[in-house]
Amino acid sequence: MTAEATTEKARIGAPSIAGFTEEGEHLVASKVDRHHSHGTQVMASRAERLTSHDVVDFALPNGREEEWRFTPVRELANLLADAPTDSGALAVSVEAPDTVAQGSLRAGEAPRGATLVPADRAAVVASANVDEAQHIRIPANAELDQPVRVVLTGSGAGRRTNTHHVIEAGENSRAVVILEHEGAADHNGNVEVFVREGAQLTVVSVQLWEDDARHLAQHDAEVAKDAVYKHIAVTLGGKIVRLNSNVRFAGEGADAELLGLYFADAGQHLEHRSFVDHNVPNCKSNVLYKGALQGKGAHTVWVGDVLIQKQAEGTDSYEKNQNLVLTDGCRADSVPNLEIETGLIEGAGHASATGRFDDEHLFYLMARGIPEDVARRLVVRGFLNEIIQQIKVPALEERLTEAVERELAATDN
Repeated sequence: MTAEATTEKARIGAPSIAGFTEEGEHLVASKVDRHHSHGTQVMASRAERLTSHDVVDFALPNGREEEWRFTPVRELANLLADAPTDSGALAVSVEAPDTVAQGSLRAGEAPRGATLVPADRAAVVASANVDEAQHIRIPANAELDQPVRVVLTGSGAGRRTNTHHVIEAGENSRAVVILEHEGAADHNGNVEVFVREGAQLTVVSVQLWEDDARHLAQHDAEVAKDAVYKHIAVTLGGKIVRLNSNVRFAGEGADAELLGLYFADAGQHLEHRSFVDHNVPNCKSNVLYKGALQGKGAHTVWVGDVLIQKQAEGTDSYEKNQNLVLTDGCRADSVPNLEIETGLIEGAGHASATGRFDDEHLFYLMARGIPEDVARRLVVRGFLNEIIQQIKVPALEERLTEAVERELAATDN
């Protein structure tokens, strides 16, 4: 990226922070009534956001709300309606080792609903219209040598689907769970994750929808003592995709990573939001989302929220978003938010950058005989590969690398 790219950085060390006391400081001062969703909202704290299992608590958004202001709400009427899944609209298949338990959970049946409480209209209508959530449970102490693979295939554009998956990694287990979305549908998908004490779990959500699919989702995870959680969102397909990835902690020594990769073509709207709630002392988090845009009307959004609560002393947190603009006519919105209520932390910071190719990188490659179009592809491939290589599933990494190559081939870069 060029030095001229729009960049915002902050790094805070512990325990002494200029302008801070041990009581911390809210970075936004104005208040909002969280029970009213009309008009522009400015929250004093990310913790004030309304969450509820009741559909009536969430009015239909009009696009002027803070959390919906980047989203093309007018195109989402079908997804925001309180409606059931259309018959035959979605096929779900699961490939899993024999040790993995599979079942279903009705609303109110533990652990469903223990950590995922809907935080917007799309999530609440999805939750209300799923009678039986799919429950995938990795037993305690199990170490899976193959990933659990859940494939969701939509049968047609405009057909309404609702899903709720509950993924539970037992104590000291090791596993990778992959959620693959393909075909076309108007899809609302909730994913609820429990990473029990000492477990290590990677959840990969891959959006390879067809061009006319729409997908709204909320993914919430609770990470227990000394557990490690990695969530990776890869969004390459779909006309509109909006994915909220949220994490909270249930014990000290927990570690969470939220990673994302997206590539928007002409007319695509790809939106990713993350929220890390440091509600427990001595936990770590790292957020990194990287995106590329090409073609007229390509629009990407990343909004990253980190809240370090008063009791979360010893927190170490960082979030970063980088966007590479490949052609004219694109728009990338990037909004990092950091809220700190205690000065007794190891560190916290954020960075955001959006820009075009670094001309020096291109010159270096072209000076060695590499044609310009090939040089540009090499730069983009290297930029995005940082996320792909974190998946650690060779077959999927290869598929996604090929998918990125197809994206690059779609436009003369």
